[in-house]
Amino acid sequence: QNDESVHDYSKRGQWLRAAVLGANDGLLSTASLMMGIGAVRPDAKTMILTGVAGLVAGACSMAIGEFVSVYSQYDVEVAQMKREGQMSGGNDGGVREKLPNPMQAAAASALAFAVGAVVPLLAAAFVRDYRVRLGAVVAAVSVALVGFGWLGAVIGRAPPSRSASRVLIGGWLAMGITFGLTKLIGSTGI
Repeated sequence: QNDESVHDYSKRGQWLRAAVLGANDGLLSTASLMMGIGAVRPDAKTMILTGVAGLVAGACSMAIGEFVSVYSQYDVEVAQMKREGQMSGGNDGGVREKLPNPMQAAAASALAFAVGAVVPLLAAAFVRDYRVRLGAVVAAVSVALVGFGWLGAVIGRAPPSRSASRVLIGGWLAMGITFGLTKLIGSTGI
């Protein structure tokens, strides 16, 4: 029997989902913020500062959200183990090592978000011309979106082209809608 058919890829999917989701969220939310501000402010400094603020705020938000979520899961699992008698007093028989680690999950989530957020920042950082900068951000983010979609599919043993296309189209929609709505609102003089 082939080892590949026996291996349970759903377990791999748990950490993969968190890493890819965090990186994709960092990439897309930061790029969308930068594109939105780029729709109404042509200067590079404003666009970069917006991206940096998005990176910091998003990484903090992801870390706190993941910490709270995983800690809740930890509490539920500990309570269940106590009800089942697997944990009593100081003797847990090594069971705690198998429980989720909220701090580790928070750090991983923040790091994944930051890694994704760096892509549009680097794409915009060295380009002075307004239109070229917007194009550079879209191009870099598009390549990264395809890469994240492909990586997620390959590691999870899913069809890569379908996954990469879905992630790319979703990313384009997010950036396009943010750019368009911000441009519209900016043109009304609010």
